Amino acid sequence: MSTPDPLTRRALAAAEAHSAHNYHPLPVVIASAEGAWMTDIEGRRYLDLLAGYSALNFGHGNHRLIEAARAQLERVTLTSRAFHHDRFGAFCAELAALCGMEMVLPMNTGAEAVETAVKTARKWGYRIKGVPDGQARIIVAENNFHGRTTTLVSFSTDPEARADYGPYTPGFEIVPYGDLTALETAVDAAPADTVAVLLEPVQGEAGVLVPPPGYLAGVRELTRSRKVLFIADEIQSGLGRTGTTFACEHEGVVPDVYVLGKALGGGVVPVSAVVSSAEILGVHRPGEHGSTFGGNPLACAVALEVIALLRTGEFQRRSAALGERLHHELGLLREAGRVTEVRGRGLWAGVDIPAGRGTGRQISERLMDRGVLVKDTHGATIRIAPPLVISEEDLLWGLEQLTAVLSE
Repeated sequence: MSTPDPLTRRALAAAEAHSAHNYHPLPVVIASAEGAWMTDIEGRRYLDLLAGYSALNFGHGNHRLIEAARAQLERVTLTSRAFHHDRFGAFCAELAALCGMEMVLPMNTGAEAVETAVKTARKWGYRIKGVPDGQARIIVAENNFHGRTTTLVSFSTDPEARADYGPYTPGFEIVPYGDLTALETAVDAAPADTVAVLLEPVQGEAGVLVPPPGYLAGVRELTRSRKVLFIADEIQSGLGRTGTTFACEHEGVVPDVYVLGKALGGGVVPVSAVVSSAEILGVHRPGEHGSTFGGNPLACAVALEVIALLRTGEFQRRSAALGERLHHELGLLREAGRVTEVRGRGLWAGVDIPAGRGTGRQISERLMDRGVLVKDTHGATIRIAPPLVISEEDLLWGLEQLTAVLSE
């Protein structure tokens, strides 16, 4: 890794001295960005192959999203939910229609949306299913990443995410991801008390893990037969990332509840939502759950434009087509022995680095020196998830840099 220039060193030193060290970012300081490219404070350009963990599916500075935000900034940005505003109803109606659902409960961050889904499932269990008070169970998968609140890390199996945050929230059972038999055993251990199965259709933070064929369809059949909610956390996998609007579509599955975030705000503002039926979200009553900023006018204006972009199908098609090229090229690296495994769907891949070629962090740093930005996870894995607006030429150039780094 090259030595940072003076401007970068000063910016890094300020961050090191005055911010909590809860992240380990690459030593690059971004000053501007457009499309799939970012520029640092020294004027160097970098190809973004991370896209804000899928928050930037539509690219940096997407003109339609920026114009929607600018127009709303000049009108009204916040009313709180104490009052209605003129963007709220349209946002809820159009997002529900995109999901094929009936109701929307808007929040801000992904973690808030998952917390909302957990609370919704429990309340549904008590009010609709008839679970005895305090007995609701939710089944989750190993290697999950649903957020970083105390409740959500309570059922994480990642020691870094979980350690030293106890006592932990009870009511969750963890089973192996992709193992339908284990899931059925867990549900049937107490079917009357089980209110939900909460899963990522593709596990992103774990290294872009794709479940075996038929798994999601099996989860859908199992949950329906046991009167258990299937909650799909599509915060990273949804809204075009895998080549379809939702990753569940790859198996023709519609869950009971979608949890959305990241790309819903277009990389402009935090927007998240729980989307479901009137029966399920109808369990909430005034005063029982909420958020001052959830569903605010600025967020709704941007999200409405995101929904309009998705309705064209352009970005889903781009993700599918470019994803084929991405996985073909990465497959060649695997055949050549330069990487050990490649996983993913659409324009999203987890790439495992062989022992001896460097850690995921080292590969990320060497790519940074070549003008490409990715991020490592779990030691030996890097994730590739460029904005869906990336050109094929730029994508192939980025993969050329990866090939060069792995050949060093």
